[in-house]
Amino acid sequence: MSKTNRRKFLGTAAAICAGTAAAAMPGQTAAKKYPMCHHVFFWLKNPGSKEDRDALIAGLKTLAKIPTVRDLRVGIVANTEARGVVDTTWGVSELMFFDNVEGEAAYQVHPIHQEFIKKCSHLWDKVIVYDAMEV
Repeated sequence: MSKTNRRKFLGTAAAICAGTAAAAMPGQTAAKKYPMCHHVFFWLKNPGSKEDRDALIAGLKTLAKIPTVRDLRVGIVANTEARGVVDTTWGVSELMFFDNVEGEAAYQVHPIHQEFIKKCSHLWDKVIVYDAMEV
């Protein structure tokens, strides 16, 4: 085995071991603790505007204060390999976890969420929501 191949193999093996160990740790994933997932994708009206993107991100982060939101992740499109199954047309996403459907329903009508919509809806052109329950 050449030095380059051996290094690649050892690096890959180390990464797999670390990932497996982290996944095996109890209570490490939001999905296991909180089975209701609410994933929202936003297409910005001005996709080239860093200011608009940052304003939306800041607004989304305020939603973590809602009592039924158990975990909140906000992200932007990752610079991963281009593949036909990957949609990179959106600008910002929000991933939330709840204990149950009732918690997600309470979030929808919460004043903080309503204020977020009022203050930030001018920033987006399109929104798609995916709600899922762990099986």
